[in-house]
Amino acid sequence: MADGEGDGLEDLRGAIAACRICRDAPARGFEHRLPHEPRPVAVISSRARILISGQAPGLRVHQSGLPFNDASGDRLRQWLDVTRAQFYDPNLFAIVPMGFCFPGYDAHGSDLPPRRECAPRWRREVMDAMPQVELVLAIGQYAQAWHLGERRAATMTETVRNWRAHLGSNTGPAVLALPHPSWRNTGWLKKNPWFEAEVLPVLRGRVKKMTA
Repeated sequence: MADGEGDGLEDLRGAIAACRICRDAPARGFEHRLPHEPRPVAVISSRARILISGQAPGLRVHQSGLPFNDASGDRLRQWLDVTRAQFYDPNLFAIVPMGFCFPGYDAHGSDLPPRRECAPRWRREVMDAMPQVELVLAIGQYAQAWHLGERRAATMTETVRNWRAHLGSNTGPAVLALPHPSWRNTGWLKKNPWFEAEVLPVLRGRVKKMTA
């Protein structure tokens, strides 16, 4: 337990680590079991001012237990302009995906969406445990749907393009919507050069200021 943290946060971490909702899904009315033993991955912090909210761990993250420990993480760290040491410092960043466990693959070999039983059970409790968070980096449509609600646009592209309005919110932490840093999105980045030209400088400026 980090200095200054209460037992409540440690209890929450333990409860998440022990969660097996997705393993027992059929008994709870969900359509299928997780295809492997759950390994929830989340970094919950009492000090970090920035929350990275992704969708769900991939296979490499499932195997290592370290969030964004893959090529997507490498690109995300480039976007943030931070080192691995900074990225994995829980005093600087909380990292809490919408689904804590690797959901498996679809018929085409792509990662399935986050398990739909995870966020209703845990998301509000996790957010309430981190009232110090000032900026949420909402990566992908699932995180954007939860953190922006009705403010989310019809497409991910339009949601990200509307970043100024979300950063200007006066209720709760500011939200910066980002595309997923997967290398599969390289084509999207080429088609939308405004993201690197307009959004990344603001993102890096905020991160630098909030992690100094």
